[in-house]
Amino acid sequence: MRDLLVRHRELVRFATVGGICFLITIAVNYALKFTVLTGNPLTAFGIAVLVATIVSYVLNREWSFRTRGGRENHHEAALFFLFSGIAMALNTLPLAVSRYVLQLQRPHVGLITQEIADFVSSIILGTMVAMAFRWWAFKRWVFPQAGARPRETGGPPLHRAPRDRAA
Repeated sequence: MRDLLVRHRELVRFATVGGICFLITIAVNYALKFTVLTGNPLTAFGIAVLVATIVSYVLNREWSFRTRGGRENHHEAALFFLFSGIAMALNTLPLAVSRYVLQLQRPHVGLITQEIADFVSSIILGTMVAMAFRWWAFKRWVFPQAGARPRETGGPPLHRAPRDRAA
């Protein structure tokens, strides 16, 4: 099992970041949905996904794909947020279908049915589709080259500050 985890370390780290961002999405979504955005579930969910996406960029760049790169930082960030925007639309689409096509919202259904449909469509289905898309897009376009950034070895830093020659 250990060999399998080591061999697929990037995927394990990516999934861990996804789990963390999943919890952030849930917390922010329900905090907004049941307080200041009670009548706007898509807006609440969109904001939640946006907050989680910002956290995701930092964690994926610095941990999941820390040895991958191949692009200048500003290109990398632009592509990350472009593909995350597409993933955000993919993540929100099942909720929109549930709410506005299937009419799984009040007054057509009860509150519990509405909330279960929201959870399944956005949090479960939408997140799975968006995560698969992100994994493909990030490895293919955002962090395309394996080994582009050196691994941390615990040795001296790669870039040293110039020494004071007068000393």
